[in-house]
Amino acid sequence: MSKYVIVDLEMCRVNKENFKAFGAKTELIQIGAVLVDDNLEIADTFMTYVKPQYGAIDDFIEKLTGISPANVANAPESKEAIQLFTDWIPDDAQIVSWSESDADQIISELDGKYIDNPKMEDLLDTWIDCQITFSEKMNNTRRSYKLSEALIIADIFYDEGEHDALVDAKNTAQLFIKMEKEEEFQINSYLKQGEQNNSFNFGNIKMKK
Repeated sequence: MSKYVIVDLEMCRVNKENFKAFGAKTELIQIGAVLVDDNLEIADTFMTYVKPQYGAIDDFIEKLTGISPANVANAPESKEAIQLFTDWIPDDAQIVSWSESDADQIISELDGKYIDNPKMEDLLDTWIDCQITFSEKMNNTRRSYKLSEALIIADIFYDEGEHDALVDAKNTAQLFIKMEKEEEFQINSYLKQGEQNNSFNFGNIKMKK
């Protein structure tokens, strides 16, 4: 079996003027990750704030993520933060995230800041999109489920604190482990009963934003 690193990133916004220099609309401000070992157990965690070079944490981002300008003021910039992250990752691990946006952000950081990190470049080649895996489990590959929605469907009691990178990484790890362990994926019994009675549609679940 393989080791897996479940990662989540938080970003701030980049204004139009700095977009020309950086080439992306968002910039990294937090990395959170969970190491899942060969036995599909959580073995370790990683978290660092990241000091933005082109973007800034405005009121909207601070309210959304709980990350303040003070949190990132003395944090490492992207090059050092990504190096710290890849140094922590075991050589035989694959990275997993919820949706392709985190991989895209890493690519933006490497390209826009001319960061040379061969290990991260290799990890990008085997990156696993857990959102796609969940859609396949639900036999609905046309739909992109929110993480909070998927956790409820999977009947997973999850940590509050959406948009904190480490919390989201831990929650994604719980879901990933369940999908890896269960040959026949088990969903919330209440929702399953409603589906069998044709009285439930997954698209009608109301999720908090």
